[in-house]
Amino acid sequence: MSTADGRVRTALVGFGHGGRVFHAPLIEQPPGFDLAVVVTPGPERQDEARSAYPHAVVVATLEEALGAVPALDLAVLATPNATHAPLACEAIGRGLHVVVDKPFVVHATEGDQLLRAAHEAGRLLVPFHNRRWDGDFLAVRSMVAAGVLGDVHTFESALESWKPSITKQWKRDAGPDDGGGVLYDLGPHLIDQALALFGPAVPVFAELRALREGAAAEDSVVLVLRHAGGVTSHLHAGTLVPLARPRFRVAGSVAGLTVTGTDPQEALLAAGVPPGEIPGAVRHGGQRYADRGLLGRDGQAEAFAVGAGDYPAFYDGLASALRQSAPVPVAVEDALAVVRIIEEVHASFPLRRGTR
Repeated sequence: MSTADGRVRTALVGFGHGGRVFHAPLIEQPPGFDLAVVVTPGPERQDEARSAYPHAVVVATLEEALGAVPALDLAVLATPNATHAPLACEAIGRGLHVVVDKPFVVHATEGDQLLRAAHEAGRLLVPFHNRRWDGDFLAVRSMVAAGVLGDVHTFESALESWKPSITKQWKRDAGPDDGGGVLYDLGPHLIDQALALFGPAVPVFAELRALREGAAAEDSVVLVLRHAGGVTSHLHAGTLVPLARPRFRVAGSVAGLTVTGTDPQEALLAAGVPPGEIPGAVRHGGQRYADRGLLGRDGQAEAFAVGAGDYPAFYDGLASALRQSAPVPVAVEDALAVVRIIEEVHASFPLRRGTR
């Protein structure tokens, strides 16, 4: 069903920030995929999609997409969290491979059902955990794997920002049962990275707070995981943080490291920089992008460079999985482990409202 030149015909479902910034530019990155259809119901976003991708058909529903381009191969879902499971089920039922943005599903039972459906249909089902390819995470992962830090005992990771107002209606209204709150929004990145580095873990402490007036779910999270291998992870996510803490702090028996700032790929993609030009943009950005790391011990530290990251690697890996039966870039089981931790946290640790 692919195009004459072998590209995978793709429907991008959702053209909000995730679809527009993360997925569409990566799908368009040659040579593997053809952005054949964009699905978005709002007239304004439809106009944006037509302007940005004039070769793509733009429709309001996945059903319309399947009618307009019947030879589709792949659906990429970048829609509100509670819609992931039903849309993925519909796409698999129509014979499509499926990529699902984070969180993969809201409830792990939904993910189990999707995994069975995909297996029975012979379709690939792939979670999109793009921050495995953040430059700073890749640097940390390389140092941990090489034993530069010795035996790691403490891992700290944070994704924090200052967003005093909630701009998306579904995020204002959605509670945890609908995938609302920062634990379902930023938590999948933090938890997935911790599990990728140090293996299975259980939550031993969490503080969930709703600091913004009228918030339906938490906008501040502190989560402590204890990994089976002995490492303790301290994870922080918040959208009402005037001054963010370091992105990573890692302590081991030989050395420790700190990384400040955030991976620039999202900002550069949002600014219209093509994915293939991002490494050059990071190099030309100099110190504000590259020299964000410190490595040392006993108060003596030296800077280390953080690379550009590699978001295109996800779709490169997906193309190999589709064409050559290579392993998928992210396994469903990994994403389900993340969702199970989130569900356990919501079940075990009550939400606090306000600053008291």
